[in-house]
Amino acid sequence: MKNGMGLQKVFIIILCILCTYANGQEPYVTNKYIEKARQLTEKNIDSAVYYLNRGIDNYSKEKDTLNLINSLCQLSALYSNILDYGKSYDGYWDALILADLSSDTISKSMIYQELGWLYNSYRREQESLDYFNRSLKLKKKLVKQKKIGNDYLVSNYFAIVNCYRVNNNLKMAKVYLDSCKVTLKEIGPNEKSIYVESEVAYYNAIVKKDYKESLSKLNKAKDYFAKKDPSYLSIIHFLFGKIYTHKGDYSKGINSFKNSLAFSEKYNKHLGYKLFNYDILSELYYNSGNYKEAFMYKDKAEKLNEKIFGRSSKNNKHLIEIKDKYRLQKEKEIEMLNEAKIQKLETQKRISFLRNILMTAVIVFLLLYGFLFFRNLRRKNNLEKEKINEVMKLKNRELTTSVLQLIEKEEFIVKLKNSIAKGEDIDVRAIHSMVNSFQNSIGDSWKEFETRFISVNQNFYKNIQNKYPTLSQTDLKLCALLKLGFSSKEMSSLLGITIESAHTSRYRLRKKLNLKKGTNLVKFMTKF
Repeated sequence: MKNGMGLQKVFIIILCILCTYANGQEPYVTNKYIEKARQLTEKNIDSAVYYLNRGIDNYSKEKDTLNLINSLCQLSALYSNILDYGKSYDGYWDALILADLSSDTISKSMIYQELGWLYNSYRREQESLDYFNRSLKLKKKLVKQKKIGNDYLVSNYFAIVNCYRVNNNLKMAKVYLDSCKVTLKEIGPNEKSIYVESEVAYYNAIVKKDYKESLSKLNKAKDYFAKKDPSYLSIIHFLFGKIYTHKGDYSKGINSFKNSLAFSEKYNKHLGYKLFNYDILSELYYNSGNYKEAFMYKDKAEKLNEKIFGRSSKNNKHLIEIKDKYRLQKEKEIEMLNEAKIQKLETQKRISFLRNILMTAVIVFLLLYGFLFFRNLRRKNNLEKEKINEVMKLKNRELTTSVLQLIEKEEFIVKLKNSIAKGEDIDVRAIHSMVNSFQNSIGDSWKEFETRFISVNQNFYKNIQNKYPTLSQTDLKLCALLKLGFSSKEMSSLLGITIESAHTSRYRLRKKLNLKKGTNLVKFMTKF
């Protein structure tokens, strides 16, 4: 991916984004390829470029859009630092297309800011500010949505400060320095940025001529960056040089500019400041009468300027074509995106239609299955109930037959007793003894009946006692006989009481059950 990803690869990634990309990613993520490249940047630029290209190829295959965008931006930043602005722009351009298509606003805000830096390197102040402001607009929305913090706004304001400072518009630089301070206070009352403090020190020295305090702040910044980010010392020493020369201390100014050059070359970063340093050193040596040094730095400045911006420079040709190239690509991008969206919508409609048909079929099937299942279950339960009722009826008929036989026996005994009482040649005393024996077995007959009754009607006593807990044992006996449909006469014979007593017992039972007049007592008992 030396000169951009190419239309075919971009198209493949577009389709992947439309199918798989999800918003809400963390801003400015890193990865193993970026980290490895950072370690190699100071030692071997080519190796750093190699690892970043490996990352780009890998994330292209994996369709990892976020890491692909960040790897492209890191490679572009590296190219920008070594003044290969053409390749730098290509990478940012590819990354911007991916961010646009994936609706990745966070990445877009980052790329706009980097494009602002890139145009600033081209000395294109207006275009630089345009991209910085695009980035700022997006970041303000993202801050409101709580997707990023205010520290990203500070980064954007700081970039605009640099743009105005490089173009010697310190009045506007001060406006955005104030914006940095206000935003830092919103983060925390004691929140500070050493980057911002360095620019404040420069402003106070050049505009307010507060050299002592400003140099003190820059020295603190120098100590900080020596530990945290040594490559940034190229900019700190450049600021030192500008302050010293503004103060009139040209010797210290020259040393500071040379230190700036040394750190740029050592860490292969901020090489754009080399041109600034060459121009200023050439002028300082010329003004001091050292024409040899002045010529040497002037020559270096012209060669570097020609390399970057001259007629034969690829960067210069690339710059001339930027607007047309970007416009044409955006038109292609929009056309491809619309086609892809149309295809996606059509596919979604077909899928939605088929899904609705399938869901409808499943619902109808489940409803039909449920209806048949519950109907069969209800039918099965009804059949079981009918079967149980038939069995109970049969057993109750058997039980009734058995009880009737007992009643017949009792009646026979009574008749026999009466006949014997009229006979003369019979041993009356023996017969009376035998009859009394039969009559005394009525209790045993009842126990036999009750045992058989409970085996057939297992919950009868329990159910009726739960509803009418005041019923006596005699009442319960009467209820059992009523359930079997016995008449008062039959009950009197079985219980060994008169018919009148049986009628009385039925009357008392009706009162205990709170039955209205006309309610059939036998039918009432069948409910239990």
